Amino acid sequence: MNGKQHVVVVGAGINGLVAANYLQRGGCQVTLIERADRVGGACVSAVANIDGVSQAYALGASVLGLMQDFVFQQTGLAARLQTFVPTHPKLIYFPDDSEATWIFRDPAVLDRELAKKWGERGNVEAFRADGARVIRFLQKGYREANPPSLSDATATLGKTLTDLWISGSAKALLDHYFTSDRSKVFMAMNVTESGPVSLTDPYSAFTLPMMDSGSIFDGYYGFVEGGIWRVTEELGQLNSEAGVVTQISSHVHEVDTDKGTVCYETEGQEQTVNYDQLVLATDPKTASRLVGNETEIQRSENLQYRGSSGKLNLIFRNPVVWKHGSSESDSDAAFRFIFSVDSLDAYEQATLKVLDDDVAYEPGYMQIYCEGGAMRQLNYKEPFDRLAIFIKNLSLGKSGEELPEIENQVKNTVLQYVENPQDCVWSRLLTPRDLQQLFHFPGGNLDHTMLTGGQTFFDRNYSDDPATGFYNFGRLRNVYLCAAGSYPCGSIAGTPGYMCSQQLLRAI
Repeated sequence: MNGKQHVVVVGAGINGLVAANYLQRGGCQVTLIERADRVGGACVSAVANIDGVSQAYALGASVLGLMQDFVFQQTGLAARLQTFVPTHPKLIYFPDDSEATWIFRDPAVLDRELAKKWGERGNVEAFRADGARVIRFLQKGYREANPPSLSDATATLGKTLTDLWISGSAKALLDHYFTSDRSKVFMAMNVTESGPVSLTDPYSAFTLPMMDSGSIFDGYYGFVEGGIWRVTEELGQLNSEAGVVTQISSHVHEVDTDKGTVCYETEGQEQTVNYDQLVLATDPKTASRLVGNETEIQRSENLQYRGSSGKLNLIFRNPVVWKHGSSESDSDAAFRFIFSVDSLDAYEQATLKVLDDDVAYEPGYMQIYCEGGAMRQLNYKEPFDRLAIFIKNLSLGKSGEELPEIENQVKNTVLQYVENPQDCVWSRLLTPRDLQQLFHFPGGNLDHTMLTGGQTFFDRNYSDDPATGFYNFGRLRNVYLCAAGSYPCGSIAGTPGYMCSQQLLRAI
């Protein structure tokens, strides 16, 4: 490096924060510009006021799972945050079930449970073992910040696993290992988290290992004491202590790539900052608007952004008492899933139906995060108990405030599994339209783009020369894009931010 490079990072979501952290500690001087009035992107809190008492809850993301453990350690987050991951088996409900199916961590025990409850006659243990091989391959690429390629995957995993788990369709993958539709539907959840993706799409199989490739909890998902928003709050503070200059409430309106300047407005005043390197931790449309040529702008317009995930936050006056569970101490914190369909065809139809904006809600499944139960496991005292319910499938057409009947429908579905539904005193539904407006997502998608053919694995980038500059934007060698639309994914991971920072540091 010839002299200290000045890097401007636009966007203080998790990827912008992670990139800024590594770049500042790597010897650069970093200026971080964020248009919101706080850092965090979609990993922030909101506050409900109930009878004059305030209760914080997660506005966007709710759980931590996709982050790599080495990022958690190296950024300094591990020394600042207490975490908890439930070891209790997940509890799964299909229509008309009188008892839950338990998803055990031990593959052999799970094999017996699925055979008993769902009539599964496939090979659950092989699915877990082969998936673990693919995950280790992905994690090695993350840590080494190596651009993904099918040739590397084939050399490491062999053609059969690469075809099945990366370039193939989710339906072919599920049919290979499972016989029961319920097993297939449960495993298919990961595929549609990024949007209304068909299970028959090429590369849709890749979403399964990718969503389990976080290493902070060995592929599982967990909680942060106080709330997941503390990840971004603490990382913002760590960055400040390291010397990162952060400008919040600052809107970037022009980038001159010839002069190397960023013009932005803050507190009504026009500001200009020079850069040697520019990192756009934004969605692809914003990046294209700021630095793209006509071809790049058109490409960004043609991407598939559609999200179909909603979120219902529930707050209870007393701890939630579940009708099903166990005597284990973390039973109340265990993840719970409620399915509205139990065949793969019905699941596919529900997933794709909300592409029609006239269909506001087509029940698919709910994923319940017992945040209050997790806080009790962490001995963290709060005035109320809280649940976050991740919902499929909602259209982009209307906001949650416009859909009280759907809010009540979802709430009542969840409360039928609760012994004390009368203690639910507050709720708020957020739809893809709300996420679009709150966090400036192009299509209401937490990942910015759908994980579907043409925008996954090796082609989830925006460089004209990905072999030598995977995270570069287009033709620009000192401009990078690393937010949720970049490989490997969005969510609260920071992996694109880390990998991009390493590419940048190698290049200067």
